Amino acid sequence: MTDLFTLDAEVRTDLGKGASRRLRHANKVPAILYGADQEPVSLTFAHNKVFRAQEEEAFYSHILTINIDGKPVDVVIKDMQRHPFKPLIMHLDFLRVDAKKAIHKNVPLHFLNEDVVIKTGATISHLENEISIACLPGNLPEFITVDLASLESGNSVHLSDITLPEGVTSLELAKGEEYDKAVVSANTPKGNASDDEDAADSEETTEAAE
Repeated sequence: MTDLFTLDAEVRTDLGKGASRRLRHANKVPAILYGADQEPVSLTFAHNKVFRAQEEEAFYSHILTINIDGKPVDVVIKDMQRHPFKPLIMHLDFLRVDAKKAIHKNVPLHFLNEDVVIKTGATISHLENEISIACLPGNLPEFITVDLASLESGNSVHLSDITLPEGVTSLELAKGEEYDKAVVSANTPKGNASDDEDAADSEETTEAAE
C-alpha cells in the first residue's frame, strides 16, 4: 500500500493544451503542484501508476509522496479531472503539505453494524459518505468509523455524535450548532406504522366488545 502512494514525477516545461494532449497520447498524466508559499510546478506522471493508486479509497485522504528529481515531497490530492467516459485521468492537482500547518480534507465515512439496525426492521439512509475535517498532516485519518450498533429506528446519527480521532476537528461543526447535520438515519418502513395502527385499532375494538 505504501508503494502505491509514492509516485515518481517529472518536471515538464512544455505547457499548453497541445503539450498536454501529446502527454496523454504517450500514456502520461499532466499535473500541477502548488501550495506552501512556493511557486507552482508543472509535472508529469505515468498514467498506469496513478490510475492504479487512485483505485484505492485511501488515495484521496492520504499523505502522498511525490519524488521530483529524487527529492520526496509530501502532498495531498486536491483535484482530479477524468475523461467523461474513458478510464483515463486527464489532469491532477496536488497541494504541498507542511507538517506544522493544518490541512482541510474530505474523509470517507465507514459505517459499522448496519446489519444490527436492519435486523430491527429499519432501513438505513446514508445522507453523507464523507465529512470535511481539519488536522495536522500527521493526524490525517484515511477514514472515520461510525458505529451504528445503538442506532434506533426513527433516529439519526449527526456530526456531533461521531467520535473523531485525536487532533481532528469537523469543519462543519466549527461553524456552529446549526451545521450539525445528520450523516445517516434509520427509517421505519411505512408498512410497519400501518400495521401498528391496525393492531391498536383491533385492541380497542376487542376492549369495547368486552
